[in-house]
Amino acid sequence: MQLEQFDFDLPPQLIAQNPPERRGQSRLLHLDGLDGQVRDLAFRDLLELFVPGDLLVFNDTRVMRARLFGEKSTGGKVDLLIERIVDSSHALALLHASHPPRPGAVLTVADAIPVRVLERRGEFYLLEFEAQSSVLELLDRFGTVPLPPYIARAATPEDELRYQTVYAESPGAVAAPTAGLHFDHPMLAALRGRRIRLAFLTLHVGAGTFQPVRVADVEQHRMHSEWYRLPDATVAAIARTRDNGGRVTAVGTTTLRCLESAGRDGTLRPGAGETDIFIRPGFKFQVVDRLLTNFHLPRSTLLMLVCAFAGVQNVLRAYRHAVAQGYRFFSYGDAMLIEPSPEAHSRGDATRP
Repeated sequence: MQLEQFDFDLPPQLIAQNPPERRGQSRLLHLDGLDGQVRDLAFRDLLELFVPGDLLVFNDTRVMRARLFGEKSTGGKVDLLIERIVDSSHALALLHASHPPRPGAVLTVADAIPVRVLERRGEFYLLEFEAQSSVLELLDRFGTVPLPPYIARAATPEDELRYQTVYAESPGAVAAPTAGLHFDHPMLAALRGRRIRLAFLTLHVGAGTFQPVRVADVEQHRMHSEWYRLPDATVAAIARTRDNGGRVTAVGTTTLRCLESAGRDGTLRPGAGETDIFIRPGFKFQVVDRLLTNFHLPRSTLLMLVCAFAGVQNVLRAYRHAVAQGYRFFSYGDAMLIEPSPEAHSRGDATRP
């Protein structure tokens, strides 16, 4: 497939620059992948789209304060985005400077902390933080929230709260699992009150989620690797849901990628690992029945994933409808609940532990 097949026109004013006044105060577009029909709803209507025994699976990753500012020994400014903490003193990072530093160079961040550039690994740099505090502690003290590049403003104290899910537990992400931003505690309680099950996993969203696809032939694109953990309890909840005839809904593309990665060999197994899974049209889903997600960038791997789930033409028509109706796009934007197209599934035994 060609990259141009995943393009659509998006007026810049529809790119949400701020969260809604309250969590859950968003719109919801319900797309049926069977016939391409759409319904315009409010996010609070989500409660009516599930029945007792259904299961929602959430990504409980916590966004790190992963952006640091510093300077080179020459005085040149440096912008660091920590992609992954390797250990207490080492991290992989994207580094932006007028002239990229060479291995061995020492940067200074937060006015006083030396950071040595050890080596370059593709688009990332391996850095050593020469401080007594751990990398995560330094980020907590001196870092800022790494807002997506399409939000054209600096992070504010409000973003510290709103660019984070209310159930975030495990620090390690550089971007929020944005479908989860719509949920507040009353909504989660209301779901439980209707005997709709909730389960959790962790996938640390990396900076690669914002990297553009740079090849015309989609098959040639290679994904960045991301770390995930799928607990025993979540695998058991999925099996129990299947046994009782319920549906498994992934809250966000990151949750879906974790589940389909862990079940890609035919059996869904708990555990931790790395995934570079690239889900595009033709992929056969084995674990996830429904997908709750936000609207995604044109020509992006996330849009390709959604097209794989509900059909390219169905999704692009739904996106054109969303544009015409003035939906808000991307991280702080509105949501979609997507039912799969018939050809998207080949479940087999992947839901059995």
